[in-house]
Amino acid sequence: MAALSLLVVILCAVLSPARAEGGDDQQQAAMIKVDDVSAQVVPFRSLVDKRPVHRAMAGSTGRGHSPSKRSAGLMPPPEMKTKFDKGGASGKDDNIEDGKMYNLVMHIKSLEAMDLTVSLTSSDGLQNLASATTIVSGTLNWTKVEQKLVARGTNRTSRLQITTIKKGIIWFDQVSLMPADTYKGHGFRTELMAMLLDLKPRFLRFPGGCFVEGNWLRNAFRWKETIGPWEERPGHYGDIWNYWTDDGLGYYEFLQLAEDLEALPIWVFNAGISHHDGVNSSLIAPYVQDVLDSLEFAKGSPESKWGSVRVAMGHPQSFPLKYVAIGNEDCLNKFYQGNYMKFHNAIRETYPDIQMISNCEPTIVSPLKLPAELYDFHIYTNATDLFLNKDKYDTAPRAGMPKVFVSEYAVQDKVDPGNATLFASLAEAAFLIGDAVEMASYAPLLVNTNDRSWLPDAIVFNSWQQYGIPSYWMQTLFCESSGAVIHPVTITSNYSDSLAASAITWKDTANSFLRVKIVNFGSYAVNLTILATELEAGVNATGSRVTVLTSSNAMDGNTFSNPNNVVPVRSELLNAGEEMLTLLAPYSFTSFDLALEQ
Repeated sequence: MAALSLLVVILCAVLSPARAEGGDDQQQAAMIKVDDVSAQVVPFRSLVDKRPVHRAMAGSTGRGHSPSKRSAGLMPPPEMKTKFDKGGASGKDDNIEDGKMYNLVMHIKSLEAMDLTVSLTSSDGLQNLASATTIVSGTLNWTKVEQKLVARGTNRTSRLQITTIKKGIIWFDQVSLMPADTYKGHGFRTELMAMLLDLKPRFLRFPGGCFVEGNWLRNAFRWKETIGPWEERPGHYGDIWNYWTDDGLGYYEFLQLAEDLEALPIWVFNAGISHHDGVNSSLIAPYVQDVLDSLEFAKGSPESKWGSVRVAMGHPQSFPLKYVAIGNEDCLNKFYQGNYMKFHNAIRETYPDIQMISNCEPTIVSPLKLPAELYDFHIYTNATDLFLNKDKYDTAPRAGMPKVFVSEYAVQDKVDPGNATLFASLAEAAFLIGDAVEMASYAPLLVNTNDRSWLPDAIVFNSWQQYGIPSYWMQTLFCESSGAVIHPVTITSNYSDSLAASAITWKDTANSFLRVKIVNFGSYAVNLTILATELEAGVNATGSRVTVLTSSNAMDGNTFSNPNNVVPVRSELLNAGEEMLTLLAPYSFTSFDLALEQ
């Protein structure tokens, strides 16, 4: 959910007693902009939060006595009137729902004791959804204030409002408003988590790609600054995508998210290289040690230095970290090969079980120079080009070679109207159908529509809605592919140039299936014959089904108003058999699940 607007109102008590008793309509209200309400002012801690956070307006504090490196001050002149209205990325999309509880956390200091009223209101302040009063003691020290607010109504464009009737100076830092019902209490929206779980992910690649590098190393992701109490994390400026992050979603939270998804974490770390500067291999040792420390945090015993920090954060058990990617898209950088070997050798010596992922394809740099279990490949291109790449790895040498990890793929072209459409998803499905790719992950995964800087994204959300683009739904038809067995089938058609197909055998909790997936990338319907041989059991029409992802227009997509415009449709497959005739719809992705006799 996007951040709630925070409105701080200092009502200056400078009126005559008689007028004050009659009401406060004549009081001079000073609405002072709080210049540092961090990204944690979010009822639902957004999985993708791209809001800039500015430095303190008045004064600054050091790490020794502030909850963070940032602070914000309220210093109101008696009759100054300045509105602070900060609601997510746009200031207008903040959801509060009737009956739900919201946990408010603020860090405050004030030289004088002061009563504050915290309220959840409509954007115009006319509807009061929840309210509570807290007393701030007069002290130079930061005080952590916590309140539970239960909403008495629903408002999709609400704000957090803080008021007092006493004139004074109040400092705020690290203001957070979260719903009490996040997934497992870990801060993630339950409905977004449900969409991720429906993909049945086997791994989670984090914290990103270019985000890891930064335009400059000073703005790269530093894992040690993203762990520990949230209010003590300094945050950093993501200069690739131009937003400030408070790193509330840090290294620990990513490991925890992978665990909640029952997926293996893949930690992408900085290889001492950004887009504009880098560290020579002779000076890379501190970076290497930092990575070893990160692995100890995830995998180390409770008695180890960094393992004990993990335990203190509430996770005694180690995380099953088995994969690391050394850098992101850095292969051609002059420092990469030397730095890679420094990281590789140190990790191999200390953690021999970890599989390492190189940025270099074997066709560019010999795998003998850069030993790796996998190599990273990214592809963003138009739909037609991606479809034509469907056979890219089918003839690649496999013996003794690193396996392929397509860690970023999507149809993405600034001039291509097919972005985030059925047309795009069909090209992506054809690309995934090949059997030589070890792992693949769509990128980006989620986006808050209030601050969108990239298209497409698999899951789109705002403060109260979400939908999957056709590419999201396409991926649900690959859920059973992990660990499945490739099975030979023969498909006969006069239009093979527009088709891509594969077949696997897989099992659910009770039954076995032969799944035949076929993409028709053409504008015409296709008749074809499917012949399955070498099956261990016959095909049973009862329990067989067919699922089709298509639409009347290949450029159709989904929206908040029509989230199910392009979604898979499942039906019974009454003519299921080892050999069957079928008709594929134009621009379609069809999955035949043939139930095998028990």
